[in-house]
Amino acid sequence: MKDPVRVIDCRERAVVELWRKGHLSLGTIVIYLQWVRRFRTYCDKRKLPETEQLTAVGARRFAEAYAGPRLKGRQSSKESRNLASNALHAWACASAALGTPLPPWRDKHAPPLPPLLEEYCHYRRVHNGVSERTLVRDVETARGFLEQLRSGRTTIARARLTDVDAFVRKLATRLSRRTVADTCSSLRGFLRFLRITGRLTADLANEVVAPRYRIDERPPRCLPWSDVQKILRAISRTEAPGKRDYAIVLLLATYGLGAAEVLGIRLEDVDWQGGVLRVCRPKTNVSIELPLLPAVAQAMTAYLRWERPPARSVQHIFVRENMPYEPLTSGAIRHRIRHYAHLAGISTKVIGAHAFRHSHARRQIDSGANVKIVSDILGHRSSSSTSVYVRVALERLRAVALPVPR
Repeated sequence: MKDPVRVIDCRERAVVELWRKGHLSLGTIVIYLQWVRRFRTYCDKRKLPETEQLTAVGARRFAEAYAGPRLKGRQSSKESRNLASNALHAWACASAALGTPLPPWRDKHAPPLPPLLEEYCHYRRVHNGVSERTLVRDVETARGFLEQLRSGRTTIARARLTDVDAFVRKLATRLSRRTVADTCSSLRGFLRFLRITGRLTADLANEVVAPRYRIDERPPRCLPWSDVQKILRAISRTEAPGKRDYAIVLLLATYGLGAAEVLGIRLEDVDWQGGVLRVCRPKTNVSIELPLLPAVAQAMTAYLRWERPPARSVQHIFVRENMPYEPLTSGAIRHRIRHYAHLAGISTKVIGAHAFRHSHARRQIDSGANVKIVSDILGHRSSSSTSVYVRVALERLRAVALPVPR
């Protein structure tokens, strides 16, 4: 059968080879090449450096300016513009992988914070030692409270307890009690900062009233181990991204890792000779070494050898199936888990990566594992955080149950 992909130079040949390794279909490659050639002609006619135009902004300008013979001067449709952008993005990713220096496709730098919030972040880092993920929540809380003051035409110096109460009540209308309580803790930190720096005269931090809740008021959502096995069997490893998804779910179920912990695993974190897997806890930035079990090592090896795309510039093990080869997100894992749970015939109201974490903890405790050891594996600072799983460890609970009196 004749190859439908015709290349015109060695550069196209190298890019097409990478695209094929990245699981792009032949039909998609043919369409992408058509748009790339139109883009190169567009740059040549306007004397534009092609490499400088290979950005999201440059692709949008090209798509809006392109008017092929079928359009007769009309602007291309939104679908065509999106297709052109996807083609040029794939071309840029492959060119960068081949060593061509290119500008970032999108400017990923977050806009600078206002001076007040920038100072607050510095204060939290230096005096409280909070992690970067906690800072995101703190900044969001501080920004929301400042917007509340601006909407009421009140300055920081004139803030009163009624403003704090109004902010908390507004949160309670759309968030759970536990989330509101966490936000109140963050709000106290911001109010203390305002008081310490002299921007706020009244001590409002101690007046913030958070809703009460019991940490164990609702048992963790667990799956029976038989359901976990059904989900694993529902993952077909003959077609992409089956090998990747199987390795991810196996890591979740075997070690009780969270989605962020699995997605943070890099190539250098696996000691194949020593049989050690290193995992970094994103909340505390603390690393833990786990034994690389044979089944997990086999699943990860199969993915790395036969399915992982040629993403040499990305050190994370688990990446997107198609270009751009970026690390997966927690939302993507949740979507894939729901897909395989549906294939396995498992219907549950809520299911995600944490369901496997909870199921792992329950299974370990049911098997007689020491709660402190399970706590260390899960990364809990206190064993009391793990004790909630005792409530769903049914086998151990049966052993301590008292007979019902007649």
